[in-house]
Amino acid sequence: MADNGQLDLPLPFPELSQDEPLMPARMVNEYVYCPRLAYLQWVQGEWADSADTIQGKAVHKRVDRPGGDLPSPEELDDADRLEARSITLSSNKLGLIARLDLIESDDGRVIPIDYKRGKRPHVAKGAYDPERVQLCVQGMLLQEQGYRCEGGILYFVGSRERVQIPFDDELRTATVNAISGLRLMAQGGHIPPPLEDSPKCPRCALVSICLPDEIRYLNNGDIAPRPVAVPAEDALPAYIQQYRGSVRKRGEVLEVIIEDEKIATIRLMETSQLVLMGNIGITTPTIHELLRRDIPVVWHSYSGWFLGHTVSTGHKNVELRTAQYRASFDERRCLQLARALIHAKIMNARTLLRRNWRHGDNKDRVLQDLKRDADNALHATSLEKLLGHEGSAARNYFSHFSHMLKKPTAGEELDFDFTHRNRRPPTDPVNAMLSYAYALLVKSWTVALSSVGFDPYRGYYHQPRYGRPALALDMMEPFRPIVADSCVIKAINNGEVKPTDFKQAAGAVALDGEGKKRFIATFERRMSEEITHPLFGYKLSYRRLLEMESRLLGRHLLDEMPRYQPFRTR
Repeated sequence: MADNGQLDLPLPFPELSQDEPLMPARMVNEYVYCPRLAYLQWVQGEWADSADTIQGKAVHKRVDRPGGDLPSPEELDDADRLEARSITLSSNKLGLIARLDLIESDDGRVIPIDYKRGKRPHVAKGAYDPERVQLCVQGMLLQEQGYRCEGGILYFVGSRERVQIPFDDELRTATVNAISGLRLMAQGGHIPPPLEDSPKCPRCALVSICLPDEIRYLNNGDIAPRPVAVPAEDALPAYIQQYRGSVRKRGEVLEVIIEDEKIATIRLMETSQLVLMGNIGITTPTIHELLRRDIPVVWHSYSGWFLGHTVSTGHKNVELRTAQYRASFDERRCLQLARALIHAKIMNARTLLRRNWRHGDNKDRVLQDLKRDADNALHATSLEKLLGHEGSAARNYFSHFSHMLKKPTAGEELDFDFTHRNRRPPTDPVNAMLSYAYALLVKSWTVALSSVGFDPYRGYYHQPRYGRPALALDMMEPFRPIVADSCVIKAINNGEVKPTDFKQAAGAVALDGEGKKRFIATFERRMSEEITHPLFGYKLSYRRLLEMESRLLGRHLLDEMPRYQPFRTR
């Protein structure tokens, strides 16, 4: 509606060309409800199930089964009464495609019936605008095919009520404007801003992807974000490391087989990743099912080196990868992001030392030195100088790492000596666990970044190199101390891993099979541990935090936030 009270004039879009996709009619519903939601779903390819969407799928389960025939307009007789279910119609002129739940006929007119979960709302027009507009789209598609359609019906399953929706001029104008606005927005390539403190957001399926409150808080810092209600993490990574084992699918479970004997079963619905350590086979039908369910297969060498992961066709968010690549060729932005990441890493390492210091002198001096290194990193004038400040902090941190490890008392077997960081290969048990923890962490970050649409191999601090997931290595920097190093400290101090859980060959030390199992359990417990976010004030797990940090980086790269603030623990 214009300011002077006149209706907005529709801006008809030109007919779609052959290479432009038809937009689903439900996207018009989402556009009227929230333009940003429509953009996230259609342009950036985002989706997440909620209790409402799962319930909606259940409601449509019966009507989605095709049934009955829809005769052509010429064959439709005034006396005919028909029912046709799950009919798909499209129009290049409107640029839309829709699957109609049910079509009935009466006196030569066709009536689209759209099923909605829940109860009928008691509002003036019988239903809310998004549902009315979506139904009107269905009527316009029928009219495009030559049918006479003057109104439709919304059927609310919760209250078992039908609500008549006439397609009057006001509704048709609103629908045409919504279609035009949606198409213009999609082609414009600019995501609409989040809604301001809207009651729609907490129940939205994409609230943990959109992050409306978090973006507003990081930009303005005025109102603390509302807690994000996310589903419980019932699905967790499944690790398989039995030598010459194989994995196959049987119904809704995965079976682990060794020498034709089934040794374990894993429920698919409880699996977020399938992690294969070493020489593990997997059947083609199993891979196909995992791809259909968007469950990645993660490949490690037996020693723990992360080799890669198998995913489905990948995330559709081309905009995000374009912004990622563009920023990676900008030296200023690379340095800005790298400084923030390394500063957070050093400060998190400092916090870990402060919390876990058990014995030894010079604690205050060490903490002061790390604070100085962090400040220097934040003001580095080049990536080379930043690397020097990071190296200085690493020497200071690891030279005092042993002060966080429990000393054995009389009669105890505990004996983990550590003097400095070494790798490729690690030559003592502590370094072996550190390397193993970093391999698990880079795996977790690679999967998290891929799942939101990033290319894990193009980074900002770690420069591109064949086979190296540079962005995953960048993003894991602040999490090395508080996730990986913390796991090593817990595994040693709590006696979860013992000196006898290691093997040595050619000067290299590595965890044996049983030691890996226990350390992986320690790592996954840490990833599931809930913390209070220092900025947003609500609780979430480290596993969820990796996804949130990925999305916040994306919002920054897409210019929704002026800067990215890496996670710093309190």
